[in-house]
Amino acid sequence: MVITNRNISKAIKEVKFMLNKEKRLSLSGSRYKSDPFKLLVSTILSARTKDETTARIVDNLFKTIKSPYDLASINIRTLERLIFASGFYRNKARNLKDMAKVLIIDYDGKVPDTINELVKLPGVGRKTANLIVTSAFHKQGICVDTHVHRIMNRWGYVKTKTPNDTEIALRKKLPKRYWAVINFLLVKFGKTICKPINPRCNECRLNKICQYAVKRH
Repeated sequence: MVITNRNISKAIKEVKFMLNKEKRLSLSGSRYKSDPFKLLVSTILSARTKDETTARIVDNLFKTIKSPYDLASINIRTLERLIFASGFYRNKARNLKDMAKVLIIDYDGKVPDTINELVKLPGVGRKTANLIVTSAFHKQGICVDTHVHRIMNRWGYVKTKTPNDTEIALRKKLPKRYWAVINFLLVKFGKTICKPINPRCNECRLNKICQYAVKRH
């Protein structure tokens, strides 16, 4: 058994049910969705960093940094201190400074609203670009991180080797009505139930149609 477009709606409904039972569905995403610049910065800082840590970092950072102009002008050592708790903070500080300069020079200090333009920014990959266009600009996109990549392959919905490959496959296959929500749902599902190690297959309501669970048992 695998999950296909014949039962993907059922799979997503079951994921919502399980997350609601775990009291995870009500948890919202970033508070900065209405501000493309702050959402972009917070998303870059969230890489390899716990959500709670990222929230503390950005709340403190945005007391000082309000715009790309602030980010471009801040001393890099000061920036490193402000984001020290984030993983790979030195690389992130350099990317953030370079990104701010590109935004100012090429985009008049505004965050572009297309994936093709966003991925030109230092430190911005397709996952981040898709998140920005869907969350900040309400355009179509599919944000694929390691959770989405892992779960979609476990389900048998796609057979891909990298998150970028998964994004391409999902753009061809996944109904568009699920594009904007799939990352939100599967990230939470991947952290609580369909974990990278020791997934809770016995408790999962999809274990009769999930390729991974069926093979495992």
